[in-house]
Parts: sequence; C-alpha cells; structure tokens
Amino acid sequence: MLAVGALVGPAGPPAAVGQAASARLADRAVAAERAVVLDGNSLEPELIRAVLRGEPMRVELSPQAKGNLDSVRKGAEEYLKNKSHRVYGWNQALGPLKGEPLTPEQQLKFQVNVLRSHASGVGADVPERVTRLALLLRANTMARGHMGVRSGFVQRTLDFLNAGVTPVLPQIGPLGTGDLQPMAQAGLVLTGDEQAKDARTWFRGQTTTAARAVESAKLPAAFALEQGEALPLISGNSVLTARYAHAVARSAALLDQTEQAFALFMEAIRAEQGSLDSRTHEERKFPEQAEVADRVRTLTSGSQWMTEPGRKAFEDHPETLGGYSPRVQDAVSVRAAPQIIGTARRTVDEAWRIVADEANASTSNPLIFCKDSCEFVMGGNWDAARIGHAVDTLNAQMTDVALLLHALGERLMSKEWSYGLTPSLVGVWGKNDKAGLNSGMVQVQTVSAAVVPEMQVHAAPAGVLSRPVKFGQEDHNTMAVASVRHLHENLDGFEKILGVTWLMTAQGVDIVGNIGPEEGGDAFMKGLPMAKGTEAVQQRIRQVVPMLKEDRWMAPELDTMITWVHTETDPATGTGGASGRRSTG
Repeated sequence: MLAVGALVGPAGPPAAVGQAASARLADRAVAAERAVVLDGNSLEPELIRAVLRGEPMRVELSPQAKGNLDSVRKGAEEYLKNKSHRVYGWNQALGPLKGEPLTPEQQLKFQVNVLRSHASGVGADVPERVTRLALLLRANTMARGHMGVRSGFVQRTLDFLNAGVTPVLPQIGPLGTGDLQPMAQAGLVLTGDEQAKDARTWFRGQTTTAARAVESAKLPAAFALEQGEALPLISGNSVLTARYAHAVARSAALLDQTEQAFALFMEAIRAEQGSLDSRTHEERKFPEQAEVADRVRTLTSGSQWMTEPGRKAFEDHPETLGGYSPRVQDAVSVRAAPQIIGTARRTVDEAWRIVADEANASTSNPLIFCKDSCEFVMGGNWDAARIGHAVDTLNAQMTDVALLLHALGERLMSKEWSYGLTPSLVGVWGKNDKAGLNSGMVQVQTVSAAVVPEMQVHAAPAGVLSRPVKFGQEDHNTMAVASVRHLHENLDGFEKILGVTWLMTAQGVDIVGNIGPEEGGDAFMKGLPMAKGTEAVQQRIRQVVPMLKEDRWMAPELDTMITWVHTETDPATGTGGASGRRSTG
C-alpha cells in the first residue's frame, strides 16, 4: 500500500513546515535525473507518482516508437490521398460542423484555429506537477502510434517536459468528452502561437510568459502542426487522468494518516481491542479491511491503556467517569473503522489500475490502424465514463471516512461518550481552573461539523448529470471533470477534518496521560504506558502543535495542523495559482 505521507518519522516544530518543504526542493535539485523511455505501453503507477512528487527525470521516446510513429504518419498521408476518404479532424471539420470538408490549404490553418477556438477554459489552475503529468500521459498515448502524429510532435512535448516549461492550464471547461479546453491551451504554448505569447507558463517552478519560458529554455520559438495533429492533442483524457491520479495519491496518503489518527483515538478512549482481532477480519474475506486492522493493531500493540486494568485505573474517579464498569463493546464508529477505511483502500487500489490502463491506451478520435495498409476509424475512446464513475465512487468513500473522523471527534467532546475525558477536552482540572472557565476545543470541533455538509453536497455523483451539447452531436457527457474537481474539493475538506481530528485526539491522549486528583498528586495512569507505536505518533503531533492547557487562540494552531496535513499528504504541494491565463509579468 502506497504511503505518500507516512506519519511516523522525523518531524520539526510548526515553524519548520516551510523549511522542510524548501529542503525537499533543494534535495530534488541535486538528485540524479531518472531516465524514462516512452513506448506507449509501459507507463506504470510508480512513475506517475514520481512525477507528482516532482522527482527529476529526463524523458525520451523509444527508437521503436519513433520509427512506428513516422511509419504510421506516412500511412495516414497515403490513406488520405484517396479523395473519397473523409476523416474527422483531418480533412473534415469538428463537432456539429463535422460535415464541412477542408481543402489541403485549409487543413494547416485548421490546426491553428482548433487550438485557438478550443482554448476557452476558465477556473483555477491545474497544479504544475499535475500538468506535467498530463503532458507525459499525452505523449505516451500518442507514442502508441494510433493517432497519426509525427514523432517530432511527441518530441516537442518531451522537450518542454525536459526543459521545465509547463503551460498553465484551466480546470473548468471539458465535460468528460476530451481534454478540449485545457489541452488546447497547452497546444497554443507548445506551438508558440503568436496570440498566446503572454500566456502564463511555468518555467522550472516559476510563472512567466510562454514566450519568455521557451526562450529561457533555449527551445525553438514555434512548432507548426501539420494535418490532423491538433485533435490528437486535445481529444483524450490525459488532464483528467492526471488529476485523477493526483486525487488517488492524496487519498492514499490521507488514509495512511487516518489509520494512525484512529489508533491514537483508540488510546484516548481506552478502546476495546477485540474489534481488531484478526480472526474477525479474516472471516470477512476482505483483505484491505484485514490489512487496516493489522496496521492499527500493530500501532496499539502493548498498550496498557486499552485493557481492563487501564480502563479501571482511569475511569474509577470522580474527576473522570466517577465509576468503572465493563464496556462490553465500543460504538459502531470504533468497531467498524477497519471496514470503512478498508473499503476506501480497495477503491484506491482499483483506481491505480484504471490510471495505468488509461496511461497506456489510445484515448482519442479518430484512430488509425495499420497492417498491410492503414485505415482511420471514428469512435469514442476519449469518453471518460470509466474514470468519472470511479471518481464519484472514491469521492463518496473518502467523504464517508471523513464522516467517520467527525463521529470520532464528537465522542471525544463528551465526558460520557469518551469514558471520562474532560468536557470539551479542557486541558486543566484543578478546583479553580477547569471546564466552564475554559471552553477547550468546543469550537475546534465545530469547524469539522461545518465542513461535513459541504463535503456531502460535493459527494453527489456528477456522472449522472449528463446533458446534450453542440446541436445534439455530443448528446451524452460523463461530466467527469466536474467529478474530479469535486473530489479534490472534498479532499481539501478532508484535510481540515483530519487536522481537527489530530488536535483533538492528541489532546485526549495528553489528558489521559496527565489527569490526576483535583487537589493534586500522581496521574491516574502512572505506571500504565500507552503503546510505543501510538506514543511515536503522539510525539510527532506534539512537534507540530503543543498540548492545550488554559484556553488560547486556536485558529493559528488549527491552520498549522491543516497545513501540516496538506504538506504531508499532497505530492503536488505548493503548485497551485491564480485563475488567469495571461501573465502579469
């Protein structure tokens, strides 16, 4: 299981969050470049994740793929010498104007017009590393040799990647029927279109104009497309697949942290360990569920808090629960957490298989097939229904895990539901300094409650909201781009809820470990240690934020916690930007 943002490990204090990010950038600057050879068939999830992490690499087109591309291109040109052969996007126009023929003279101008007219996207920027992944995916799909492009066009794309030139792309525009708007924007920059010379473009992580970026990279200023080459760039789902892969990587890392936060929660409420019994999980025949339980069981192994003596030592005092009785079993949110998290884990695993399939497939229209001779076939391989519905499923399941975290947090707030923690997790319990005078984390937990309904709204599947466009020529649309945008919005919300969860669970653990008689004396849990695994997690959190004692300003600490979660779990951290397409400098 991928662990992009593994929690247990070295960490720094809050001020070090930015310093750690800078150090990672410096490390990447001196790291050796990975050599990557594209052949259209071998792009694996591990490499996709490396691109998202910003690992340095140099990408080349395999000699076999180059030879095949050039051979297929000649076959395409030979096929079109027959005047009766009409091919969409080559010698015929697009969309509802597909019936309009194009003369040989018009066909070159048509490539320019297609990019200009289709580059109409709006909204926030696609993150830089995600855009780089999209360009790599598109180059790989073109390298398969079924789109009829020249090898030089693929090489132009790789030259941009290798030089660190990355067009700034918009998120909003496509309906899941191709990457029309964002990849047309990329095409304007790739071709050096005069109208797009001021288009915002990244050059090695900094934004500038397209013209300046290309000049700084010492690349040829322009690259003219030939007949039929605009459509293979924009008619596909490489941007969507890249954004999907980014969301899957984020989800996997957030689930890593969720498991560790849940283990810490179990210590805070001194939970029954029976719900983690391997026999129960093996009997479900659900490997991902059993793996979650195993990891949580490993983290909590050796805990003296999660035992009958530990529960009795803590709960049998007026300062806590006021009396001990066997718990029998914990609430559903505690007992079913491995099942809920495991369901999302399985979807993440399935998602990587979908990403790998899409990365090595011909997702365009039309396609050309050559054996003894070549033939163009019009079809619908750009359609993103498979990705869109998978995105909607992952969104629903990550939202469900966020609801689980919120339910766990709600339990920590109540003295009864938490089995003796201070009301609202107030960090003091002396006679003259306690709950009432201090409000603890009551409003921190409310932040989580405020995020939940927003996530529930965005978890509604966009994939069932198809509507016809373009005079009915495109009468079914998957809306997969809306789906993936909603998923990322919900992962942002998940980060907030997880940040709240970390603050509250760590506070609960500190209360269990420190609370003692109101008049003073040893802590009730003295001599009863928590598990070494969860203790390491607790120490990591305390390097980010301190324990809450008397009430203090909580917003900065919650912001710090959420920022830390984001930095640890989003491989494309720090690459967003404004929504405008034109450079201001």
